[in-house]
Formats: sequence, structure tokens, C-alpha cells
Amino acid sequence: MATLTRQDLNFGQVVADILCEFLEVAIHLILYVREIYPSGIFQKRKKYNVPVQMSCHPDLNQYIQDTLHCVKPLIEKNEAEKVVVVIMDKEHHPVERFVFEISQPPLLSISSETLLSHVEQLLRAMILKISVCDAVLDSNPPGCTFTVLVHTREAATRNMEKVQVIKDFPWIVADEQEVHMEEAKLIPLKTMTSDILKMQLYVEERTQKT
Repeated sequence: MATLTRQDLNFGQVVADILCEFLEVAIHLILYVREIYPSGIFQKRKKYNVPVQMSCHPDLNQYIQDTLHCVKPLIEKNEAEKVVVVIMDKEHHPVERFVFEISQPPLLSISSETLLSHVEQLLRAMILKISVCDAVLDSNPPGCTFTVLVHTREAATRNMEKVQVIKDFPWIVADEQEVHMEEAKLIPLKTMTSDILKMQLYVEERTQKT
């Protein structure tokens, strides 16, 4: 077992690759399970050795990919605290917020042979939890949309313009009503802990959705 700093072997990039791949699968699955788009635009795929639903809609897929491409540099530098999938009603008021709370240890105690398989097992368990989350959530009103927010550490916020990695896809400060939800209940879904990454997933759900 070796103890390394985050700079050794560029582990920030390794974590960012793993996490962004997971978040892409998770976002597609949330949109499917919470019926934000018709089920007909999704196809069954296999990720983490379990069946998941992934969108076949090019514009939607591109938006998700562009968003995560912009998130990736923040994760590499350990500057992203939360990635949030916000489900909004027709008036653009949040009804649900799926919060992925991320932390990375400054020192990494790793065994490379088992590291990735262990992380994959943990991510698989989180995907399985998302796939059945509708059992603990109320139905959403028709016509919902979604957006993705990133909560950054203070130092990162001052440098956001420098980390714009896709032209015409700029970071903007989130609208206040997208960030805060009145009378919300918190529903923990899953927590994972590994040598390279800790992540907690919970849902903030508006008590009255209609």
C-alpha cells in the first residue's frame, strides 16, 4: 500500500475521468427514471455491469457532454464541491435537486490492482440506487425541465472565466430560484467511500409539487 499526494501520477485527472463518466450515466438515468423526457428517446445499455437507460437524442446528449467537459477541470483541481441535477416545473421552480457531494482526500492510500474494481463496485451500487429512487420520491408535475449546477470552492469561483473550455458554453451564475428550494425535504440515497473519492448522493424534494 502506497501513500501518495494528489499530484502524484496525476490522480486528479484519474478521478475526473472516473467521476465524469459516472455523472454522465447518472444524469441520463435520472432523466429517465424521473420521466423528464419520453421513454422512447432512451435505449438500454450496460454500464458498471448493470443495465441503464441512456438517451439517444443528439442535442440532449451534447448538452450533457458539454456540461461535464466544463466540469472536468474543476474536478481535476479538486475545486468542485457539488454537482446538482435540478428538475424544474413549467415556472422554472425546482421540484427536485439531485445533489452529488464530492470530496477527494489530500493523501491517497492506494493499491492499484484493486483500486478501480473497488471504485466501480461502489459506483454500481450508486447507479442501482438511482434506478429505484422513484420509490421514495413523489411524482413530478408534467412539463418539467432540468439543468445542471456546479458548486465550487471559493477560490475556483474567482477563476471561472479561465476554466471555460468550450467556446459559446460559458459558466454563468445560477439563478437564485434554481439554487434554493422552499419547504424541501432531504432524502439520502447513497454514500460511497474509496481511497480516491468520497461521494454522497441525496435528493432535496419540494414538499408541495403542484
